[in-house]
Amino acid sequence: MRDSDFGTRDKRGHWTPNKKPQRAPIFVWPVQPRKFLKWLPGYVWPWNTAYFLVALISWVFLTPDMARMQTFQWDWMALILLRNAAWTLLFYGGFHLVLYIQRHQETNFKYNARWPDTDNPTFLFGSQNAENVFWTFCSGVPVWTAYECVLWWLYANNHIPFLDFAAHPIWFVVALLLMPAWRELHFYLIHRLIHVGPLYHLIHKTHHKNVNPGPWSGMSMSTLEHVFYFSGVLIHFIVPLHPVHGMFQLVHAGLSPAKSHVGFDRIVTSEDAAINTDNYYHYLHHKYFEVNYGERRIPLDEWFGTAHDGSAEADEAMYRRIRAKKLVR
Repeated sequence: MRDSDFGTRDKRGHWTPNKKPQRAPIFVWPVQPRKFLKWLPGYVWPWNTAYFLVALISWVFLTPDMARMQTFQWDWMALILLRNAAWTLLFYGGFHLVLYIQRHQETNFKYNARWPDTDNPTFLFGSQNAENVFWTFCSGVPVWTAYECVLWWLYANNHIPFLDFAAHPIWFVVALLLMPAWRELHFYLIHRLIHVGPLYHLIHKTHHKNVNPGPWSGMSMSTLEHVFYFSGVLIHFIVPLHPVHGMFQLVHAGLSPAKSHVGFDRIVTSEDAAINTDNYYHYLHHKYFEVNYGERRIPLDEWFGTAHDGSAEADEAMYRRIRAKKLVR
């Protein structure tokens, strides 16, 4: 399976897929029930299912008893920190090992044919991967863990509303299905905010050093951005939900950036099969900066005029917006 069968690569080594990103049928009018039913399994499987299974395993087997978490103690908080670090190493490291160390498929389906910088003073230690790993483990995982520990302490002391599965099984399942959508909406709102003038330079600039992202780029952010990024879990302070929902949301936020920044359109598993990572939409954000602030499922970028599908027409629309901004200034 070669990328030339599914897209084109220009003289600079940038690969563009033939298939353009499309909005989810749930936001298409008139309603298209068949397309929606065909799309729905892809919303659940495989990635959201994988993140939920990680969350469920973490909650059932790798989280201390609630009674123990009624007070902040270093022993149980350290356990959660180590658990989150282990999942991070497994997910991010797994993608990096196969695609960037073993180079399992070389640059086949890679959006940018260049490999991460290894001698660039823009990055800490001169290395893109080294800086990415540094911010991931020294900031991302600790901030993720801090939010989680505070959440468990609040639940353990009955300070926030609790959703009982036995009493409300339907709402429990519905809320579980809505968690990825809430994550996407929250990400868009936060992302647009930190692209504004001085906030960009103060908070978001570190992440955008990765013009050519790899798996570890996903969580490579300043500590302040990590605080904003994981803040979606604060919805538990006001909406009655179960701790499993909180775990799912935090795991989703902590692990999904590995896939969305992997730098490849698909991972080839054999000559006639591939795992489609469907990451082109967000890759274009790293390439052009001022497009595709959200994800594809909720077409917020289309509604606000910042969508880019990789076409020449989208390029022209983007440059018109940039020129208009300069004229306004």
